[in-house]
Amino acid sequence: MGFFERLTKIDRRIVFLIIMLSVILPLLLRVDFPITVTKEVQNVYDLVDELPAGSTILLPCEYAPDTMAELEPMLFAILRHCWSKDINIIAGLFYHTGVTLVEQEILYMAEKMNAEYGKDYVFLGYRPYPAVVIMSMGQNFRQSFPTDLYGTPLDDIPMMQGIKNYANIDLVLTINATSGVDQWIIWGRERYGFPFAIGVTAVMAADYYQYLNSGQVIGIIGGLKGAAEYEDLVNYKDMATMGMSIQSFAHIVIVLFIIIGNVGYFVTRKKKGPRL
Repeated sequence: MGFFERLTKIDRRIVFLIIMLSVILPLLLRVDFPITVTKEVQNVYDLVDELPAGSTILLPCEYAPDTMAELEPMLFAILRHCWSKDINIIAGLFYHTGVTLVEQEILYMAEKMNAEYGKDYVFLGYRPYPAVVIMSMGQNFRQSFPTDLYGTPLDDIPMMQGIKNYANIDLVLTINATSGVDQWIIWGRERYGFPFAIGVTAVMAADYYQYLNSGQVIGIIGGLKGAAEYEDLVNYKDMATMGMSIQSFAHIVIVLFIIIGNVGYFVTRKKKGPRL
């Protein structure tokens, strides 16, 4: 059997082994690929970065463990950016399966950034019927959230003093893997006119560029790549950057296998001659 014929008959177990190594080695060696920041991610970063200390961002986080790999790094990068600039966070969500997950993620970052509950951030928790809640929050947050997740009345939380509705919020930034993005655009952004940006999974991002072009959405952080871009902007490379490096390296290996397989196929076909 010639060399090129052997290329077309590589044992699939060897292929799987090499793919596995292409995932593990960049993780162990911490290989970082260059990251090009796109305009839509830069828009979100600039919007947050230009806010003065003491500003408040409403951060609805609507995702669950199945989309955690893409959106958790995004949340971490945004929280790091906000708290490093003394920007306050009001977090909450309309996706019941993600309540505990998001709570633990925020607590984790709060500990790392020395953020104090009630002073630097508040977690409102979960409420059903997004459209109703979004509109009622336009009147007064306390209509839907008389207390936070832990049962403390909003009026008793220092950070919530003087915050009544969207008029007292500097930005609404939703990290979202659901159709809740549309609810925020229709019932929130269009009704109350607040600055609005989104972080979504990669497969969702393409659906919202029309809103970016119309100005209804100021910026989009799309998937793990968008999260890696945001990490690059805040100058703290973490899980998203690592994930993109692993993904890029694995894609290079897969493309090489495709090229090798096709070269072997065309050379051996030429030697055998045309089929009759």
